[in-house]
Amino acid sequence: MALFPQSALQPGVRKREVFGWAMYDFANSGYTTVVITAVFAAYFVGGIAKGAPWGPFAWTVALSISYAIVMFTMPAIGAWADLHAAKKRVLAMATTGCVAGTAALALTSDIGGMSAVALAMALVIVSNTFYSYGESLTGAFLPELATAEGMGKVSGWGWAFGYLGGMLALGLCLAYVLWAQARGLPAAHFVPVTMLITAAIYGVAACATFALLPERAVPQAAAGRQGAWQQLGATFREARAYRDFMWLLACTVCYQGGVAVAITLAAIYAEQVIGFVASETMTLIFVLNIAAALGAFGFGYLQDRLGHKPSLAGTLVAWIVVCVIAASVSTKGGFWWAATIAGLAMGSSQSAGRAMTGVLAPPRQLAEFFGLWTFATRLASIVGPLSYGAITWATGGNQRIAILATSVLFVGGLALLLPINLQRGRAAALRRENA
Repeated sequence: MALFPQSALQPGVRKREVFGWAMYDFANSGYTTVVITAVFAAYFVGGIAKGAPWGPFAWTVALSISYAIVMFTMPAIGAWADLHAAKKRVLAMATTGCVAGTAALALTSDIGGMSAVALAMALVIVSNTFYSYGESLTGAFLPELATAEGMGKVSGWGWAFGYLGGMLALGLCLAYVLWAQARGLPAAHFVPVTMLITAAIYGVAACATFALLPERAVPQAAAGRQGAWQQLGATFREARAYRDFMWLLACTVCYQGGVAVAITLAAIYAEQVIGFVASETMTLIFVLNIAAALGAFGFGYLQDRLGHKPSLAGTLVAWIVVCVIAASVSTKGGFWWAATIAGLAMGSSQSAGRAMTGVLAPPRQLAEFFGLWTFATRLASIVGPLSYGAITWATGGNQRIAILATSVLFVGGLALLLPINLQRGRAAALRRENA
């Protein structure tokens, strides 16, 4: 079976274009894996914040600010990119911003006290904002490359490539960390190096995307002069005509809030609750990425056969199981089971959500509607981690209660998934295209 079967692609799309598109997932996944999940999150709480009770909350506040910025700007940026056929151009600017911001995180070990906390939070806000722009823009290329019937496969390839990229970045960082720890070097020495490694991989791998992926869209009309807030309101009014898409956005806010907890707080939970050390946490996240890659790739084929909706429902049930296991186990072995299931569910649920968005988005408004999807995922990334941090703080540091409460988000996602009719939603999107 060919890696990119031509039957899954739009007419005229070459396999190398899909490879170039998937390479962006490969490039940017090191950022979430190393910075947001495995290394810098735990270093921020334990090293920069010195293990203070407010550390997890400060970390989630920084991420929430970046997500709020993206929420209120990405739909307008997407609309501008659609009008000017400039998705690739804006993607290049977002890539540059994230790579620079990630590399600058290496500077946080050179200062101490609250100045280090403030600088780290500022750089996380900058880098994560540009990362989120890039994630949305690369998703907007998906419907140009894949047919509606093959969107699950192609989205799955992208996510699988992404987890391979995350494993490469994390593997290199882990090798360096083990070398540094063997020589007695502290985290303040090896964490900055991991930031530089991650930034370098992101920048180099993204070059394949810009070399191989063309901008297939054509300019539509002169850009309007509305600001981000006005454009956001206009976009939402437009999208309200697509009720299945709006149900998908609501569903996304719920379940992606839970996924965001896993991405942003897994390392903190593993180290502070279960008792992992830094090298064990990185190994855990590395294996989680293997499971996620297998889940995303294999699930893409299963998704196109079973249907997007039942497939996503299955992954949400798996996430509920993960929350229950993680909240109840006290051994490292038990937590490994939760992490493995989480990895399989993570790749498949994120791939399914992107594919469903591609099915329901009008072809002439891809970047704009993927901007709305990004609005939903970033709102989720505020609601989930910030709720987790607030519950942890309110319960005197009891993260077990916080992780169990996260299961409510996945239950809500299941409930909001039920009204979605993909056939009806796809027909509505195509009616607009032919109007």
